[in-house]
Amino acid sequence: MLVRFDPFRDFDRLASEVFGAARTPALMPMDCLRTGDQFVVRFDLPGIDADSLEVSAENNTLTVKAERRRRDPQDAAYLVSERPSGTYRRQLVLGDGLATDAIKATYQDGVLSLTIPVAEQAKPRRIEVSRAGGDTAIETGEGHKVITGQTGGGTQDGTDRQLTAVGA
Repeated sequence: MLVRFDPFRDFDRLASEVFGAARTPALMPMDCLRTGDQFVVRFDLPGIDADSLEVSAENNTLTVKAERRRRDPQDAAYLVSERPSGTYRRQLVLGDGLATDAIKATYQDGVLSLTIPVAEQAKPRRIEVSRAGGDTAIETGEGHKVITGQTGGGTQDGTDRQLTAVGA
């Protein structure tokens, strides 16, 4: 079982009850996954007015900003207030291999989905190796020393071998 410990949660709840609003809004829960040549980032933003959403990318930093407003009568007195309101902001640092100019955003059913494609220069690609036609320096030995085994003087094991360097 996973238990999330947050010592400030009770303090924020108390501040919300005493002062009528939460001191700090909760973070936007997020999922990020890669599928093929793109990354998909999803933020849970229930109750956010789509007109308040702002998504921007600058210097490889993606910023998501949203606002949840309370729309209650002025004479309302809260008995329990657990739904945070206010302005939410989250920033993600993106790598150089992403096409920040081609990010697409959709907001549906309280979920903001961002699709970030991998930049063309960052995609893996196969580099074909071609062979030059005709004789090459390796085939002809031009400009290289060619080592040949020739019989000649004796060696320690009693065989006659001699290596001779021929060429430039």
